[in-house]
Amino acid sequence: MELNSNQIAEILPHRYPFALVDKITDYEPGQWAKGIKCVTVNEPFFCGHFPQFHVMPGVLILEAMAQVGGVAILSLPENKGKIALFGGVKNARFRRKVVPGDVLEMECVLTKRRGPVGIGECKAVVNGQEACTAELTFAISAE
Repeated sequence: MELNSNQIAEILPHRYPFALVDKITDYEPGQWAKGIKCVTVNEPFFCGHFPQFHVMPGVLILEAMAQVGGVAILSLPENKGKIALFGGVKNARFRRKVVPGDVLEMECVLTKRRGPVGIGECKAVVNGQEACTAELTFAISAE
């Protein structure tokens, strides 16, 4: 199942400039999701990171991967209208710069869930090269 940006906005509360997923290419509610971010020089963060050498900030790559995972968990009917908050980041590794013109392909597999808390194994790839991997912990909140 694919989701466009308007359909993603029905699931995630993020809006410009923090809506960091352009498209969900496939997902299974409560299990996993795959999505893409088309990185463009017009991103507001490039004004300061870095003006003479544009590199997508690692924390925003983590956030984009978390949003992909958010689609996986928040697409469950019982989570409609809720938000997923960061609970932690473990073993984050950045292996490749992400720059304007790159298409960041992301995947998040939800590996554990106990009540409102869960863990996702995430990765981001550009042109077949791993850019980032991390284990992300999240908590579901009604507000």
